[in-house]
Amino acid sequence: MTTTTTRSTNHSRTLQLVHIAMFSALMAIGANIASFLIVGGVPITLQTFFAILAGILLGSRLGAVSMIVYAFIGLAGVPVFAKFSGGMDTLISPTFGFIVSYVFAAYIAGLIVEKWPSKKGFIVAALTGTAVNYLFGTNWMYAAYKLWFAAPEGFTYQMAWAWMAVPLPKDIILAVLAGIFGFRLKPIIQKYL
Repeated sequence: MTTTTTRSTNHSRTLQLVHIAMFSALMAIGANIASFLIVGGVPITLQTFFAILAGILLGSRLGAVSMIVYAFIGLAGVPVFAKFSGGMDTLISPTFGFIVSYVFAAYIAGLIVEKWPSKKGFIVAALTGTAVNYLFGTNWMYAAYKLWFAAPEGFTYQMAWAWMAVPLPKDIILAVLAGIFGFRLKPIIQKYL
């Protein structure tokens, strides 16, 4: 009985590691699939979509861990961030706040789904994760430009948010799709977590 339980636990942990690695890889792909589009220094990517999906499908803890793994892979120098960048110098980038926000977006989206596992809950979780991403990332970007990075001429807080208005419709649509997709896929993933 103990051997069977140990095997089952080891199998479950292995699958969790595979899921964490999979979402870290999806983040790298999402970072660069469309990152040649840049508005105000902010690359247009699919990272928010994958971060939210990680939280929704893996749960708050594993979703956040997958985003932490992604961040550390990039900080170690692997070019997994937008525009195929990586390395410790990314820490002072105006867009690094978005990378940090993915951890919180995944965690909060996962937490909402754990407490409200309906289709509506999944969509609310995805939209909330997107809001967390925008709030944290945009405020970091504004602070970075004002405190340690060369701000464009006439840069204001309103300008920072104006830059974010360009990808916002895409991210709202993708958040709703992530919620719907996650709701349908969660029962399948849950069997293996």
